[in-house]
Order: sequence, then structure tokens, then C-alpha cells
Amino acid sequence: MADDSFIREVNEELRQDQAKALWNRYGPMVIGAAVAIVLATAAWVAWDYWTSSKANKSGDDFSQALRLANDGKSDEALAALAALEKDGYGAYPLLARMRSATVLAEKGDFSGAVAGFDAVAADGSVPTSIRDMARLRAALILIDNGTYADVAKRVEALTVDSNPLRHSAREALGLAAWKEARAADALKLFEQVADDQAAPRNSRERATMMVELIRGSGNAS
Repeated sequence: MADDSFIREVNEELRQDQAKALWNRYGPMVIGAAVAIVLATAAWVAWDYWTSSKANKSGDDFSQALRLANDGKSDEALAALAALEKDGYGAYPLLARMRSATVLAEKGDFSGAVAGFDAVAADGSVPTSIRDMARLRAALILIDNGTYADVAKRVEALTVDSNPLRHSAREALGLAAWKEARAADALKLFEQVADDQAAPRNSRERATMMVELIRGSGNAS
């Protein structure tokens, strides 16, 4: 029994010596890793709080600009949107650019609105889907405030079968063609929309109405 006790004591001392050796060798690394984890966690929490705060503020500023626009305070809305475009966070500067162009159109500054949408459409840093939407928005303004060529310049490329905005682009082109008495061109475009099963129902209904109107006018030959 004494021998067993002695052996256990020796083994315990060996384990303690090994543990001390391991700690002396790797202890600073363990402490450094723990400190790094704590610092990284603190930095992430601080960054998340900062970005959330920035995003929340930009969201509040954008909502305030929308309220000003809805209340008919166009100039104040444009000033608020310009500030957001400059200092906003995340997607809000881009939203501010698009909304500014809309406000300009609502107040009757059609050339300014088209210029705003054209600027977004020409910006390579903007996602393609948003650039295409800006082209379409400019074209819709130009139906009544420009020529067929002006409309075509913006949306003709969007009329391909693979583009999700093709229905609206074809409608815009069709209306611009009808406005310039290009009935045959307008009829073709509206028929494409009316016959496209993937087109929204409202778009197909409008297109069908225009097809009937153009055919009924007798000018589509």
C-alpha cells in the first residue's frame, strides 16, 4: 500500500511538472488567443451597433424626406434627399437619388427628372436591375415630354424576351409610337405584351385595349 501511495504521489508530481511546463510554453499563447477573441467580439459588437445606428438614422431621414414630398414640400424634400445622398448609409444614398428624380418629375421639372434617372442608369457602381429601372422611369417621363427616339434610347434594349422589365418597356415604346402616329409599330409592341403569358394581368389588359383601339382606328395597315 505504501508503494502504491508513493507511486501515486510521484505520478501526481510528474503531472504537475508537465502541466507547469505546458503552461510555461503555451500559457501566453492561450492568454493571447483569449484576449484576441474578447477584443474581436467587442469590435464586432461595436461595429454592429455603429452600422445599425447609421442605417436606422438613414432610414428615419429617408422617411422624413418622403413625408415632406407627400406633403407637397418638394424643395424641402429635395434638400433632405440631397443630404441623404451625401451622408446616408447603405442603400439609402441610391434610394435618395431615385426619389429625388421622382420628386422633380412631380413638381414638373421633367428634364431634371430625366437627367437624374439617366445619371443612375449610367452609374456602373449601381446594380444592373436598378439601372434598368432608372432607364424605364426616364422613358415613362419622356412619353409625354420627349420623342419616340428619346424613349427608344432608354428602353429598347430592355424589350428583349429575357428582360424582366420587357412588358413595361414595350408598353412605353408602344405609347411613344402611338403618340407619333406610328400605328403599325405601336400595334406590334402592344401585341407582344398582350400575347406574353408571363406579363402581369394589368399590363396585358392595357395592351389588349390598345390593340383593339389601334385596329379599330384603321391606321395600323
